Amino acid sequence: MTMPYHEIFVGLGVFVASVVFVREARRRGALNEQSLIAVTGALVGGAIGMRLAGWLETRDLQDLWLYGSRSILGGLTGAYVGVLAAKKIIGYKERTGDLFAPAVALGMAVGRIGCHLTEAPGRPTDLPWGVHAPPTTPECPGCLTGQAMHPSFVYEIIFQLAAFVALTWARKRLTRPGELFTLYVAGYAVFRFLVEFVRANEILWLDLTGPQWFLVPGLLLLAIRLGYGWRRGYYDALFGRPERKVTT
Repeated sequence: MTMPYHEIFVGLGVFVASVVFVREARRRGALNEQSLIAVTGALVGGAIGMRLAGWLETRDLQDLWLYGSRSILGGLTGAYVGVLAAKKIIGYKERTGDLFAPAVALGMAVGRIGCHLTEAPGRPTDLPWGVHAPPTTPECPGCLTGQAMHPSFVYEIIFQLAAFVALTWARKRLTRPGELFTLYVAGYAVFRFLVEFVRANEILWLDLTGPQWFLVPGLLLLAIRLGYGWRRGYYDALFGRPERKVTT
């Protein structure tokens, strides 16, 4: 019997993220019934988003359970929508993104271990840190021929751990609500777009994969949003400068 490493580490990632969220919410004095309902919305929305996004790859309802838990971008999108929906239902207007940012980063680092153990690592490479995956790895022609491949999931684990450290450092310096979450989402979007060049995902058009085309409009919107915050001095404290007061 094969161990379901992917599901095990995704579950561990969700558990770790939940613990970090509760600790951060308690530190900020925001641990209450409403914030816990927002977490529930994230978990439900994330589960639905991962499965719907994964199902779109096969369009077969019989594959919904098998492939539906492997789309991280779908899960993050679903979690975001789930939080918004939960807060709308209960009339909760406080921002919760900054509570989620460190939690998501560390949870993703744990969850990606399962991806590294079970999925096609990446595209072939001659770099000395290339890895070999078992020939039984699904949808991995290079695994059958014994090619060395980019450990793309290891790249992401390193990024998420670094993001967690950076967010932990920045959370006490950023006073503007929502900016910690904005910086994390922007950083991950840029990283994910770049790492797709060494991932094993199918190229659709103009040498870009499906996730990259999914990210293109989001990257444009994030660039506009970051420019808006930069002009108003939202990130000055990160560079040791006093936050500017912008008058309208």
